[in-house]
Amino acid sequence: MSQQIDPRGPRFGAAVTTVVLAVTLITIDSTLALVLLAIQATAFGLGTFVGLGAQPYGVIYKKLVQPRVGKPTELEDSAPPRFAQSVGFAFAVVGLIALLADNTLIAQISVGLALGAAFLNSAFAFCLGCEMYLIGKRIFS
Repeated sequence: MSQQIDPRGPRFGAAVTTVVLAVTLITIDSTLALVLLAIQATAFGLGTFVGLGAQPYGVIYKKLVQPRVGKPTELEDSAPPRFAQSVGFAFAVVGLIALLADNTLIAQISVGLALGAAFLNSAFAFCLGCEMYLIGKRIFS
């Protein structure tokens, strides 16, 4: 069974991700873009393979933000956001490979899709990866 988490943590992480991916997209043909995308892929990878407690933006939220905003009034299952991290990880890896292969168009598309999903979560609390997880769970259950 998955653990229960403060739903504001993944939304905070999505806001940070939105900024990181926006700067990546703006600077797509630079070393800065490659470094930022590698950092973001690492953050997604930690959230995917180690757990949300290891995701750096979640750690920042838990240590610095949550004490200031107080305990959550409700919790959510960590499985959908963790799946969303894996989707983000896949897009970030595709973007990294594309940048390393000097394929800017594929990198722009990959980063742009991840950016769109992160923005939806941060601005509207709509987690596209979480919705994919829930649809998949209904289909395969």
